[in-house]
Amino acid sequence: MALNLGIKDIEKKLFEDEKNLDTVMAENRKIVRCCSNAIKAMHSHDLVEGKKSLKEAKEGLDKLVKLQEDFPAHLDHVFQEYSEACIVLSVIEQKKIPGYKELKVPAIPYILGLLDSIGELKREMYESLRKNKRKEAEKYFELMEAIYDELLPLRFSNSVLPDFRRKQDVGRIQIEQARGELL
Repeated sequence: MALNLGIKDIEKKLFEDEKNLDTVMAENRKIVRCCSNAIKAMHSHDLVEGKKSLKEAKEGLDKLVKLQEDFPAHLDHVFQEYSEACIVLSVIEQKKIPGYKELKVPAIPYILGLLDSIGELKREMYESLRKNKRKEAEKYFELMEAIYDELLPLRFSNSVLPDFRRKQDVGRIQIEQARGELL
């Protein structure tokens, strides 16, 4: 007895989902690599190369946005990496931190990327100290503290804000280490 349950339609949709997931995973790796390369270039003060890598990451993200609802967990990580790279670039160039609306990224990956940027700003602060640019180092430190202080009031469970507490603790440790270097 043949049943008419729509299994063929479901199978077709699952094959499509599987194909889309393969696309997401491949593009995900490419975007993360571009963001990593962008940050490395920025730390080397090659902003042209950094911006080029960031532009490539943005193009990859634009391709994936249409699949965001189907694979949110897979895309949150790339939005986080992209946010971090954009924040670092903005701080290096303009000494300001862009908001999530300005970057056009979801809120939670932005917050996690913001916390991750503390470590990258610490690296820039150390580099400034190494070059005897104390005022610049102090500005990086002020921005690190400002990020931490802005996020300090947030108190949510890991279910709502995954990995936040751990990243917040890491940020606090990095700030304390940086404070010791400035003093």
